[in-house]
Amino acid sequence: MRQKTAIITGASRGLGKDMALELAKDAVDIIFSYHSNETKAKELISEIEAIGQKAVAFQFDANSPESGKAFMNQAIDYLKRENGSSGFDFLINNAGTGAYNLVADTTEVQFDEMMNIHLKSVYFLTQAALPHLKESGRIINISSGLARFSLPGMSAYAMMKGGVEVFTRYLAKELGGRKITANVVAPGAIATNFSGGSNRQEDKQALISSITALGRVGEADDIGGVVAFLCSDKAGWVNGQRIEVSGGMLV
Repeated sequence: MRQKTAIITGASRGLGKDMALELAKDAVDIIFSYHSNETKAKELISEIEAIGQKAVAFQFDANSPESGKAFMNQAIDYLKRENGSSGFDFLINNAGTGAYNLVADTTEVQFDEMMNIHLKSVYFLTQAALPHLKESGRIINISSGLARFSLPGMSAYAMMKGGVEVFTRYLAKELGGRKITANVVAPGAIATNFSGGSNRQEDKQALISSITALGRVGEADDIGGVVAFLCSDKAGWVNGQRIEVSGGMLV
């Protein structure tokens, strides 16, 4: 069976880490990015290698378009060294951060940061990856439940995620000739360090649980399996779709 490789941005911890581990369990080699915590990145490499798959990490600052080019160049150079080819199978655009600001308080700098991290970097990193993505490959972009429902203070972040969802549909249309699928996974509220770890606070967990059909806050390991499914042969006919993984939040 041909060895498959995934490139995942922002996988040193949280949702991205679980995605990487779930894919590794499916015998996929992992190339991933980290922002600043090299120690966590090395820990994940060890975990993936313990499963029996190859893993390597490179630094990537999603707020900088030049950093995205450098990350992809490093990934492609690594693939050529390891496999003799630059081709890979799965691209998961996961890197991101949160920003809580009401519309009245959001500065242009904060807005631009959200746009760079969640929209511009996704667009141009994907563009750089396309020549190397194999036929029948998969693109999975990570959005948010906040692109469907609205909670005060998340407007700039949610706007960019809405843009990613539109972008994904265009990818599905434009890449169909290469049998490449593109889909969105949109997590609901997840108890990670994202946005300062606010979803781990007891009062917020109570609120989230009260508006979620399954009655709890999501965990990182609720997401990775869905991403792994979309990369599997079983999901080959799923294309251009938004899959919300929120436990039924605000249904």
